[in-house]
Amino acid sequence: MLDANIKTQLKTYLEKIQQPIELVASLDNSDRAQDMLALLQDIAALSDKVGLRQGGDAARKPSFSVGRPGETARISFAGIPMGHEFTSLILALLQTGGHPPKTEASVLNEIRAISGKFHFETFISLSCHNCPDVVQALNLMSVLNPGISHQMVDGALYQDEVTERQIMGVPTVLLNGEHFGQGRMTLEEIIARIDGGAAQREADKIAAREPFDVLIVGGGPAGAAAAIYAARKGIRTAVVSERFGGQVLDTLAIENFISVKETDGPKLAAGLEQHVREYEVDIMNLQRAEALLPAGENGLNEVRLASGATLRGKTVIIATGARWREMNVPGEKAYRGHGVAYCPHCDGPLFKGKRVAVIGGGNSGVEAAIDLAGVVGHVTLFEFEQVLRADAVLQKKLYSLPNVVVITSALTTEVTGDGKKVNGLVYTDRASGESHRIELEGVFVQIGLLPNSDWLKGTLALSPRGEIEVDARTETSLPGVFAAGDVTTVPYKQIVIAMGEGSKAALSAFDYLIRSPVS
Repeated sequence: MLDANIKTQLKTYLEKIQQPIELVASLDNSDRAQDMLALLQDIAALSDKVGLRQGGDAARKPSFSVGRPGETARISFAGIPMGHEFTSLILALLQTGGHPPKTEASVLNEIRAISGKFHFETFISLSCHNCPDVVQALNLMSVLNPGISHQMVDGALYQDEVTERQIMGVPTVLLNGEHFGQGRMTLEEIIARIDGGAAQREADKIAAREPFDVLIVGGGPAGAAAAIYAARKGIRTAVVSERFGGQVLDTLAIENFISVKETDGPKLAAGLEQHVREYEVDIMNLQRAEALLPAGENGLNEVRLASGATLRGKTVIIATGARWREMNVPGEKAYRGHGVAYCPHCDGPLFKGKRVAVIGGGNSGVEAAIDLAGVVGHVTLFEFEQVLRADAVLQKKLYSLPNVVVITSALTTEVTGDGKKVNGLVYTDRASGESHRIELEGVFVQIGLLPNSDWLKGTLALSPRGEIEVDARTETSLPGVFAAGDVTTVPYKQIVIAMGEGSKAALSAFDYLIRSPVS
């Protein structure tokens, strides 16, 4: 199952196991069961601390559990965790075997203190780049807390169950058989949701912080770069963000980041956070900014958070980025996660053999249509303008695909459904004015970004598009408040540009501080 190179690398990892572990396989007569058995045999052969037992009686077959001999296993995989999930398997082996996780001690203690019984099931696709974070977080919680257990379920392998449960987006998490959440979730987010007091304890800790020299709102590429540049100046620096990594976490292939031939969003986001943590930067994650209060006589700007806490900074750098633009048509919100999706890489495998639409004829939309065409039965791409806006090379590839139809001059007016899931889309032909409906099972929206600046309306100058107006030094209309990245009027929303602007904002903030009167 595993080639020689992977076996060599895996053997090195397995040497870190400190205590014996046991793999228990629950198999049927399928070919996938034989592939799973071959994988488990390969793993067991690489370490004398890994045992393998067949004859498991799990409800889902094929599947296998990872646990300690003589104990009830709390981690299991209903599917073969290859692709993006191979790392999840390795970490499950190591952590079950006693290898310490690279997680802050305070977070580990929070997990151990959670009381109650929680059985999680995460439906994933092996091509999903957001799924491993959720799987790994829940596996770690299962290792640390005997009241928590978790099973990864490959949606492509258990397609009938996916259809029955009407799962149309990954990762989808069930808790004790009921829907818990969908989409990317961090370890801290999951803890906060099942530990009722966690959010308030964190808010109290945040409110007690002393004022910062530089307070950065947003943890994407711009915010991370600003934090590093500010911290290197030796000034008191903090980053507060909803999720560290920002929009990058939802990006799959990155091939234009200078000096790095290719990478992916989650990997780059992890690298950003790791780099920032090399410095004395106070990182406050899972915190949404609600209001900016400009500095008064005390010279401190205030940022009020949704949790109720307030942070203070002599300077503020806003780097809240952007989010997917929505169509804002009837049915879109109602069927989000039930046929309406925004990540073709993640959710595409759930629509295998089905008919889907892609909304948007720019690079993102055409790339999504090309990607989906290899998985789904048929793709219809809708573009508002008369011609596609994507690069010529992408258009050439798109038009070469036999199961893709392109409709231009199309205004989407409604997403229809049966009350449970999407069953069609209504659009208007802008040339003739006629309305048409096509039957399909999925709609992938790829029509650009909106700046995350709603919380700033009425506080500082915004462009008609809602972007923060900045000058060449990243200064906003408020003294001591700077902005960088996709939330600003700076053109060309690219990672490398956001990083440059974040660095510039930190240098501008430092210059502002050293030129300000000493209080």
